Amino acid sequence: MSTEEQRLAPLREKIDSLDSQILDLLTQRAKAAQEVGHVKGGFSTPVFRPERERQVVAKLQEINQGPLLPDGIAAIWREVMSACRALEARQTIAYLGPAGTFSEQAAHTYFGSSITGLPCNSLDEVFKVVEKGSAQFGVVPVENSSEGAISRTLDLLLDSPTHISGEVVLPIHHHLLSKSGNLDGVTTVCAHAQALAQCQQWLSQHAPHLKRQAVSSNAEAARLAASDPTLAAIAGDPAQLAYGLQVVAAQVQDDAHNRTRFVVIGTYECQPTGKDQTSLVLSVDNQPGAVHRLLAPLAKHGVSMNRFESRPARKGTWEYHFYIDIAGHAADAKVVKALEELKETAAFYKNLGSYPHSA
Repeated sequence: MSTEEQRLAPLREKIDSLDSQILDLLTQRAKAAQEVGHVKGGFSTPVFRPERERQVVAKLQEINQGPLLPDGIAAIWREVMSACRALEARQTIAYLGPAGTFSEQAAHTYFGSSITGLPCNSLDEVFKVVEKGSAQFGVVPVENSSEGAISRTLDLLLDSPTHISGEVVLPIHHHLLSKSGNLDGVTTVCAHAQALAQCQQWLSQHAPHLKRQAVSSNAEAARLAASDPTLAAIAGDPAQLAYGLQVVAAQVQDDAHNRTRFVVIGTYECQPTGKDQTSLVLSVDNQPGAVHRLLAPLAKHGVSMNRFESRPARKGTWEYHFYIDIAGHAADAKVVKALEELKETAAFYKNLGSYPHSA
């Protein structure tokens, strides 16, 4: 046995022993989770409570003394809680498909791996299956740091009876992919319209000869490119792996810090955690100073506004809906007062949900 092996052997034995202890503790945790499930079943309590899981992770991060980093703690316990939750009842999560989309990645990032994924053909379908109860939750993109709001998602949030119960932000890295790993014989590059926009400068500089074709998702683009050598796709790592494509060029997004924010929709209404966000849709009559008066209650009661987005009201009269994210939960004392005044001022008011803030 080499000197290296002699030094590693006792450390490996220690790790094996610790793994056995960890497994024993995980087994105990799983059994406790099953007991929790039996109690919940008697009271019709939801299996997944985003605010509770957020509090569990936050507490562990607070008492963690290293060397594990906070993100590592979150990732480990997300999977532990996902596996234990599945013992109560496996959750069905809808997302924009097919397999390999960033929406699927966001679903696993938020809920962990122990879920049943339900890929949908459109954002509209994601909302429909959640509203019908075919999925407990859905994950939909709501805004991108480069291209702004996802308009269709905003329209669906306005009309849907579902609530936002969580959010997750993903770094978005786009690759140019093809079957061969080069552009020989390739005439067209496919991707979701948002992805094409996020990579337009790179494409204009490095592949100006390629025709650009928008499709329903980047994963669909990857699926098409896998069967047609004249097509290249812009997609991320999950789609590349799912469809066996080769990388022509990596990270072709124009913004190196490109990120997309996804929201989790469902029927569950979260309780306060102390680090929450509330999303609203508002509109006002078309009068001078109306928007200023609308937002005045937020400043008056010390409620911070994290996001402000306008969207045509689709009435043909140049009216707008304002999508606003504010800091705090709708049950927080100062938020309650601000919202009461907002309701009196707004011509239209809808609370889309209060939920744990990811930032």
